[in-house]
Amino acid sequence: MLPTLDAAELPADAIEVGRIVDAWGIKGWFKVLPHSAEPEALFTSKRWFLQPPGNGRQVFRLPIREAREHTDCIVAHSDEVPDRNAAEALRGARIFVPRSLFPTPGDDEYYWVDLVGLSVVNREGVALGTVRELLATGPQTTLVLEVPPTAEGDKPGERLIPFVSAIVDKVDLAGRLIVADWQPDY
Repeated sequence: MLPTLDAAELPADAIEVGRIVDAWGIKGWFKVLPHSAEPEALFTSKRWFLQPPGNGRQVFRLPIREAREHTDCIVAHSDEVPDRNAAEALRGARIFVPRSLFPTPGDDEYYWVDLVGLSVVNREGVALGTVRELLATGPQTTLVLEVPPTAEGDKPGERLIPFVSAIVDKVDLAGRLIVADWQPDY
């Protein structure tokens, strides 16, 4: 059974940043699997919005007392989650944080959510595709592009481009464009 939480509406700028995967300990702490390798939004926001599995579109506000790194995940605690049973009831809940509460990225730093949907072209202006998602592949992040079909009846393709300064020349968030030193036949 879910702990008693205040019902809420997702803010217009809400971004899914992770998922609760399990209880941690006996005092109501829970494990969170973040969607980012650098989950600063989970640490800086003191108010999360949860969408539990099987509850349709219902959303709850969860005030967070503490969130910290722990091995391969994040562990968090809320005064609203008093014990292990309450924490276990949150298993599978999706976590959303308002984009407005994200820390400001530094120069040449970008949130993945801001890159999804951007068009990618090479230095010659040849369209390479649209960013569908990003993958953390150890030491670097990789852009996963959806490439339109080349002939009628073909399925869309996929192109992988390392998101590193040696290859990515420019990211123009306002213009919704990434310029990369990459060729269509790579």
